[in-house]
Amino acid sequence: MKRKRTPTAAALLAAALLGTLVTGCGRDASAGDANHVTVTVGYQSKTINTVTAGTLLRSLGYFERELAAQGKRDGISYKVEWQDYVTGAPITAQMTAGKIDIGSMGDFPLLINAARGKQLNRPTRLVSVTGYNLRGALNTVVTAPQSKLGSLKDLKGRNVSTSVGSAADGTLVRALQQAGLDPEKDIRKLNQQPAVGASALQAGSADALSQFVAWPGLLAFQDKAKALYDGAELDLPTFHGVTVRQDFAEQRPKVLDAFLTAQTEATRYLNEHPVQAAEKVAEATDLPPEVVYLYNGSGGIATFDPALKPQLVAALKKDVPVLRSAKLVGDVDVDSFVDDGPIKRVYGKEYAERLAATPEPSRGEVWLKGEERTRPFDSPTALLEFVAGHKDEVRAAYVPDAANGTRWYADRAVWVQDGKELRPFVTPSAARAYTQAHPGARTVSYTTALEQAS
Repeated sequence: MKRKRTPTAAALLAAALLGTLVTGCGRDASAGDANHVTVTVGYQSKTINTVTAGTLLRSLGYFERELAAQGKRDGISYKVEWQDYVTGAPITAQMTAGKIDIGSMGDFPLLINAARGKQLNRPTRLVSVTGYNLRGALNTVVTAPQSKLGSLKDLKGRNVSTSVGSAADGTLVRALQQAGLDPEKDIRKLNQQPAVGASALQAGSADALSQFVAWPGLLAFQDKAKALYDGAELDLPTFHGVTVRQDFAEQRPKVLDAFLTAQTEATRYLNEHPVQAAEKVAEATDLPPEVVYLYNGSGGIATFDPALKPQLVAALKKDVPVLRSAKLVGDVDVDSFVDDGPIKRVYGKEYAERLAATPEPSRGEVWLKGEERTRPFDSPTALLEFVAGHKDEVRAAYVPDAANGTRWYADRAVWVQDGKELRPFVTPSAARAYTQAHPGARTVSYTTALEQAS
């Protein structure tokens, strides 16, 4: 059954891209008279790993500020048009139609962006990164809260929802292969938009959902799902980035510089004011601030840095065969697609430092009601002791997975007691692996963990 579905999904994705090109032909997005230029930016407001090039950047007004300053220097009046999409595919379609100048999307969609741009003679370039996770934790497979599925192997013969061609689909394919399952034959893949997949999971027509930020964290926070597989188990970097039409970059390099300068400023704001940034993004997207902070907060799942780090580019090259096997791309020349010239120009001498920078290990944090800062904790037990004494005041509590460091909600983690130590895990399978390797360790409920810590 699956062999029939896959070509159809690939064909539909390609048709959507080509269809938009045909119906969207016309003047380029940045076109205007000599003194007035509109710059069109495509972004995904709810894909919050892109906020420094989309939602947060728009909220802060930094790009408009940079363009206003540039306009005074060159005598041009600039206007920014922001276009919000659910996934990266329509952004690529609009870019190849000349309707979007700059866009942001995940690693797998970026490769499709590169392939379609070359195929349709509208080449694009990857010019910066928004957020990344070096182990792959930006994508998660979740199941319904009461599901009896305990590991990926249990998905054999099941319906699994994902968005074909997305980074989450790539995680699913790789994870199934590692578990000894054939992604083409052993599951029934449902090609659905994230919101549709979430509804299918709740309705029972999908047994599991593989999606990108912020859907897994949102559904878990809403008690509509629980984690089955943490993408960090792949130990392969995943990221989102900024792509630009090559002709636009060549015609308006100062505008691209203004965008990247604004992105670096938005990144600095997020890193220096993580709670305030989370609240701004929440207000713009209607996502709960607690969910935004899970991913974008200090020590969150995503690390925000515009630098095109070598390990991210290397991971992108490893993604090409996965997409090629799904017949979504042919060969993609990643080296020619990646252009770090503009971001180097913006950073100057600081760029070498950014390339060498590594994320700090995630620590436990508690966000109390009414407070503008979170409280850090060096151990899960210390965090639990504090939470137990402030139950009515806690807005959210976060803990890093004991095996791979992925941040998760303390009250939705799987807890293991090992002697006097209490260890949190994102998934039941990770907790089970620990208990099997440590005789005497046992899983306990969150309530029991709180009692043991207090």
